[in-house]
Amino acid sequence: MKLAVVVQRYGADVNGGAELHARYVAERLAAHAEVRVLATCARDYVTWKNEFPAGADVVNGVPVERFPVARERDPIEFDRRSRQVFHDVHSLQDELQWLDSEGPTSPDLIARLTRDPQEFDFVVLFCLRYYQAFHGARAVPGRAVLVPTAERDPALGLSMFHSVCRGVRAIMYNSFEERALINAVSGNEDVPGVVVGVGSAIPTEVEPGRARQKFGLQNPFIIYVGRIDANKGCSELFDFFLQYVEASPRPIDLVLIGNPVLRIPSHPRIRHLGYVTDQDKFDAIAGAEALIMPSYYESLSMVALEAWALGRPVVANAHCDVLLGQCIRSNAGLYYENAAEFAGALDTLLGNAALGQALGRNGRAYFDQHYAWPVIERKYLDMFDRLTSQPPAHSMEPLPGWLARRRRILPPAAEVLSAIPSGPAVDRPRREAHA
Repeated sequence: MKLAVVVQRYGADVNGGAELHARYVAERLAAHAEVRVLATCARDYVTWKNEFPAGADVVNGVPVERFPVARERDPIEFDRRSRQVFHDVHSLQDELQWLDSEGPTSPDLIARLTRDPQEFDFVVLFCLRYYQAFHGARAVPGRAVLVPTAERDPALGLSMFHSVCRGVRAIMYNSFEERALINAVSGNEDVPGVVVGVGSAIPTEVEPGRARQKFGLQNPFIIYVGRIDANKGCSELFDFFLQYVEASPRPIDLVLIGNPVLRIPSHPRIRHLGYVTDQDKFDAIAGAEALIMPSYYESLSMVALEAWALGRPVVANAHCDVLLGQCIRSNAGLYYENAAEFAGALDTLLGNAALGQALGRNGRAYFDQHYAWPVIERKYLDMFDRLTSQPPAHSMEPLPGWLARRRRILPPAAEVLSAIPSGPAVDRPRREAHA
């Protein structure tokens, strides 16, 4: 079996959540099939500047082909077009121009997919909202398997994505919440799909004491791992944590791992470790009282799964449907909606070691059952087998003609999304198990 994995950027040092997800899947599927990655030359997700050389490469044993980005992102244009399609009545052409302005626009990558439509048995496309997934799905719909990595953000309300969700061969969802959201907005319930998520490269041994000694972590600590960004809820996390330490006598620190795009408050109880090795990251998570996930929008959260694999509880933002659903299904995390509940969750964990241990055990069992790599790989292989033996649910709907694409009759994407019910899909696994 020959597979193409298509993603916006790719490299051993490209650590965005969706890109790391794509690399892990490509590397694991390479044990079962002939895998080739198609990506752009971009390294930075804001500018999409061409930094990797175009052409062939090999990353961790997997062949990679990179194609140039036709233009860097103009943030002013992208912001203007985002406001237009998210908040105003608009046309399909407006949406397509928004997609181009978001980037990374790479016609050469799409041409590579169409050069020999029979070359790959299946094309695994990452990230619904980006150029290469949208146009890649339309280029090879009969072989397209979509990994949408979609969050509850206004882009999902754009009509151009709904036909793609109905026209691909299958969808590999990250969570039951993501599946429910995409089903509701696109009406694609009859398209083959499975909730699969992603595993992680968990080391066989971790040493919490090693991280404490290396980084001078003398107090008990909670940990945040990821991009330190207001869009990830970090501003609110800083506010809630500083309110907590001012009111509480507990000697708890907040440890941060990741690149900052937000000013980190200067405070003796906030420790920024910056970039660390994977081993240091896992050692630090294993030594934490809990992992903090403050994001409002996630399609899965790999780091939450890693914390559970290491037997540590998670404290998550309850405004994020996915995180809330994962905490409820796993029985391995607490959650908060405001500063008072944030403080209550920390007090509960820090004052009850047995509870933290029980949540950690539940998290480890949840990871082993649903996110260990043999489970993930089996779901992909089973889906490929299923698609080989059954016809497509639909054909890909063609784009309308020149005039129809320019009729401003589409509702604001934010309004479309706001009409979709929110909340955790906690009963979906039970219903599917008995289907």
